[in-house]
Amino acid sequence: MADTFIMPKSREFGWNLKSLDTTRFEIIKRPNGQFCAVLNHSLVRGVTSEMIHWWFQNFPNLKVKLDDTPGYEGQTVYGYLLWHPSDHCGATLLGNVGPRGEAQVGAQIKIQEAMQYNTFGMKYPVDAALDIFYCENDGWAMGKSAPFVGKVMCLRIHYKDVIENGETIGVHYHYEVVIGATGKNPLARMINRKIAGEYSPEFFAAWHLHNAIEVGTFEHFLPPLFAQRDRKTALHYARAMDPIGASLDVQSAYDPDLFERRVAGYKQCSDPYEYQGPERSSVLW
Repeated sequence: MADTFIMPKSREFGWNLKSLDTTRFEIIKRPNGQFCAVLNHSLVRGVTSEMIHWWFQNFPNLKVKLDDTPGYEGQTVYGYLLWHPSDHCGATLLGNVGPRGEAQVGAQIKIQEAMQYNTFGMKYPVDAALDIFYCENDGWAMGKSAPFVGKVMCLRIHYKDVIENGETIGVHYHYEVVIGATGKNPLARMINRKIAGEYSPEFFAAWHLHNAIEVGTFEHFLPPLFAQRDRKTALHYARAMDPIGASLDVQSAYDPDLFERRVAGYKQCSDPYEYQGPERSSVLW
């Protein structure tokens, strides 16, 4: 990570942003310097798994005209700037992208952002290219691998539709992270010292609020952008398009039982990457 990029000015979309108490979050430290994080979100209201899959495939390439965002009126920006009103800078797909330039397994995604930028400035930046491990209609995963030790980082998102009375009312969104190499050999410990020095538990504590806000913003902008997905020109967004508006419904983590089970599993497992799920993300459900 390096603070080699310049953050754009914040965007005032008029959204009520979700807080830490809408989630359940825990960091599990392991004796070899490796650690895991589990984050269970509140229901992502009015959004479907199809919308989120479309977003992950395409968000680095999406361009959106902001009709009435103060300071951005009439400007066209990358869609990534809608996903967080202050912490996002840029995202770029690299390497083996799909036939329409979309994300797929085997490609890389370069992310530039800063955790809680309005509070910490560039104390917790991200400026890294990560391999895309998984990109399907039930999840997304990205991370890094190293010769001889395998995965040294994996950020994995699981999501599925929540259906009531035959209608999808939202998405259950659950996030798990493993940082560091598995094992106790000197190479693993060396890698873990380096990785933990960059992506430390303190970094992920700041990431917690960043991600609570990030996932919550889906409710405000993703349905109207998804409805424009067949447009050949830049999409557009105006405050009146927000389907949630000023909703202040009290929310909490959607599935605390799943959260507790997964935290316990990380504490007991011998290899967090195997427990995280090496195949389909639906392993959780």
